[in-house]
Amino acid sequence: MKRTFKLAAAAAAALILAGCAAPNMQAAMGEANELAGPVSGGAKAELQRDASQREAASKLAGDLLAKPLTMDGAAQLAVANSPAFQAALAQSWGEIAAAQQRGLPGGLVFSFERLREGADLELGRLLSIGLFDLITLPQRRSVSRIESEHARVRMAGAVVDQVSNAKQAWVRAVAAREVEVYAVQVKDAAEASAELARRMQSVGNFTKLQAARQHLFYADATSRLAAARQQALSTREELVRQLGLTDEQAKALKLPNRLPDLPKTAKAPEEVSKALASQRLDARLARLELEAASRGRGVDLLTSLTDVELGARRDTRFEGNGEKSTTRGFELEIRLPLFDWGSTRRAALDARSLAAVNRYEAVARGAGSQARESYAAYRTAFDQARHQREEMVPLRKTISEENVLRYNGMMIGVFELLADAREQVGGVISAIEAQRDFWLADASLSSTLIGKPQAGGAASASSAGSAPAAEAGH
Repeated sequence: MKRTFKLAAAAAAALILAGCAAPNMQAAMGEANELAGPVSGGAKAELQRDASQREAASKLAGDLLAKPLTMDGAAQLAVANSPAFQAALAQSWGEIAAAQQRGLPGGLVFSFERLREGADLELGRLLSIGLFDLITLPQRRSVSRIESEHARVRMAGAVVDQVSNAKQAWVRAVAAREVEVYAVQVKDAAEASAELARRMQSVGNFTKLQAARQHLFYADATSRLAAARQQALSTREELVRQLGLTDEQAKALKLPNRLPDLPKTAKAPEEVSKALASQRLDARLARLELEAASRGRGVDLLTSLTDVELGARRDTRFEGNGEKSTTRGFELEIRLPLFDWGSTRRAALDARSLAAVNRYEAVARGAGSQARESYAAYRTAFDQARHQREEMVPLRKTISEENVLRYNGMMIGVFELLADAREQVGGVISAIEAQRDFWLADASLSSTLIGKPQAGGAASASSAGSAPAAEAGH
């Protein structure tokens, strides 16, 4: 009997010590930030659990919003200020805690009985523990560590998503604001042309058809300006939501006047291949899922078939005549699987393992294809943006300068000069959109290489705010 009580006491001590081990969120957050580092850069995520942390995040937001917000500043603000992102981190914390809970010993069961028969009283006490919980504890701890790592990698993926989405929202907002500025210039030039045509028609120097064409250009430019303004508003509000800004913070948000310059050179394919081989989060998640399925299969199957409870019992009987007697012993409770010998459970576990194997293979096979597609979009966007900057814009500038000389020599009229001005501004807008598409593709490539592909990373050039490619009525 003493051995039985010693066993129960030792099990109780192990349970108490294991229950004291709470998940270390700070260490998990540090690992997640390290995994997300190739995308997040200087943006460090932190779960804000007390007032001091929230106050520090509010101060950081104030400092970033005190000046025009940069792309890296948007990433920092998104991970520090967004309540939606904090909710995702809190959920990850819960997943880590649940994973660690699985690796702890099962609880002790204490039951108490009080029976009375006439003047006699009997008290029964039973302390029991599941033997299978103790026997399978090492295997469950191993699975628990795998699931904890799985939750930490998923948390790193949440950081990558938040940073990538914030960067892309910032790029769209800045580009739309820049396009709006040039759309105003197109509208002003078209308005001047339409007004001059109206006056010339009123004195009989312009036909009705010629005046109508100039007014059509003006109406089209006005419509495009309205679309550009709406696009600038929509992308700004999208950025506000992504950053989790309050109404006061949204009013303080200032964006730079233009997008960053293109890098001098594009990323080389060798650099992309090297990054792909060492950073993929989705491959790591699939591998962990496969490992958890294989290691947990035996434990899950065994515990689903049967269970054994071992308990130490102590009963005390008080006789009506005042005498007292004590009985001690142990109980062994075994669950017999008479109606379920585990065939359905084995089928479910086999299916889980098979799914994990094929999922890992699918991720491994698709990684290279995703990287090649994303890199091709990145390189195309880079080449197009550089072509617009180095070829198209200088050519349009040269044409504009030559037309000014021709106008001064009275070889062309004012309407041709105004039309050329509209075309030149339209070319600048095309260059802005090409530059926007490059930075979207750059963010998408970085996210793809780390194993979190972004849908629609390289947006197609928007026609909002663009001037017509060619003008008639010369």
